[in-house]
Order: sequence, then C-alpha cells, then structure tokens
Amino acid sequence: MSNYTAIEEVGMTIKNLLWDKMQETRNVLPPNSTEDFIVLASPADIEDDDSVLCLFLYQVIENIHMKNQEMQRITSNKSRYPPLTLELYYMLTSHAGTKNRQNRTELTGQEHMRLGRAMQILNDNPILPIEHSLPTGDEADIREELRITLHPISLDDMTKIWTTFQGRSYRPCACYLVSPVKIDSQRDKDVKRVVRKETDSDQMMPKREEG
Repeated sequence: MSNYTAIEEVGMTIKNLLWDKMQETRNVLPPNSTEDFIVLASPADIEDDDSVLCLFLYQVIENIHMKNQEMQRITSNKSRYPPLTLELYYMLTSHAGTKNRQNRTELTGQEHMRLGRAMQILNDNPILPIEHSLPTGDEADIREELRITLHPISLDDMTKIWTTFQGRSYRPCACYLVSPVKIDSQRDKDVKRVVRKETDSDQMMPKREEG
C-alpha cells in the first residue's frame, strides 16, 4: 500500500529505469548527457534545442474493476476504507533538438533510435518495483510491483492530444499504461466486536412427528 506520493514515485521509477538501462547503450545518448536527458514533462514544455526523452503523464483514471474492495482490518475494532486504485497513462516522445537544421534526417534518426531503445527497455522490464517510504522517513518499508504495458491509441486520439501542445509539431511517440497504482485511504471506521451470540434453542431442537 502507499500514500499520496504514489503517482510521483511511479514516474520517477520509470525515469530511473530508462536512464540506468540506456547507459548500457551509450550510442543512443547525447554526448555528456546526464539524468536530465530523461524528463517528466509535457512535450509542450520542451524547448526547440532540447535533446531529451520526454515522459508525459497525460491521463489518470480510476480502475473500476478494483473499486469495490473490502475494507482493511487495522485493529480488532477498527477498519479502513479501501484504497483508491488508479491507472496511469503515459506518452513517451523523443526530441533531438533543432540546432543542426541542415541535417534534419540525422536528427530524426537519433530520435527514432532513442525512442526504440526506450521501448525495448520497457518491453524487457514489464514489472516496475516500487518502494514506498512512510511520511516519517523510514526507508523502503513497503514494496509493490506494478505492470507497465504498451497502450496503443488511435491516430485520432493521438492527434487530439497533440493539438493541446500549441506550437509543437507532431513527433512519433509511444503510450503506456501503468496499473494498479494504489493510494491508501485515511478514512477509518469503528467496528464493534461481537461479545455475545444468542440462539433460540427451540429452533435448534428437531421436531417430533405426531402419531
């Protein structure tokens, strides 16, 4: 289980996974690149000269299949309401910058190569291990495993998303779904203990046949 930082932790886990694995394939990284090569941001926020991989959380919805979960027992006389279970939808885009406008083909090739490597990494690592810490600062006291899957969307839906990035030209991208992401409830309910059970002994006795 996790607290309200779950959404942030998922994004950072994907970012760190991509960075760690892409360092193993140095030719896909820009010269002197750092972890800032992978950013959690909207494509609308990317500057023309930025050479980055952009991971954009474009939709958050509730997982309806896990909505009606049972309450969680906290103590013998207290239960907690079930967590909010979410599905996170990400868009991954590659930007090579536009400094060298005379060699657009080479820049586009770099974008495609980096996007392909990122998709390869996510395909080979479909389970995301998420370690949560309590607000008190305890380290890695909770561990969950979430699934990340490629989530193709129609060209029409993709176009609708890109029209919100005013002034940005369309770039090839890949969309992913991460689920189930849980955020604990802080709402508890008192539960009364059963201290006595009464039964009707007359109803328990078998009836005698008359005759």
